[in-house]
Amino acid sequence: MNGTALTTLKSKKPLCEHTEDALDSYFASLNGDRPGDLYDLVLGEVERPLFKAVMDYTSGNQSQAADILGINRGTLRKKLRTYSLIQ
Repeated sequence: MNGTALTTLKSKKPLCEHTEDALDSYFASLNGDRPGDLYDLVLGEVERPLFKAVMDYTSGNQSQAADILGINRGTLRKKLRTYSLIQ
């Protein structure tokens, strides 16, 4: 999967298309209202399950998780605390 678009197993649809669909739906639900803090909203929706999935995959091994994510372990720990995935 390295270097390729992430896809869901059932639909084979790239994750970016699911994201676009979700954003289109979000904007449609605003009924013309202006969105606020969209960047933080999207990052929170994507980052938390990403970090949880990688931590589950590595059985909680933070060094392996950081390596898989391509970030340093300190950054990983900060994100895990942000999303209440560790204490």
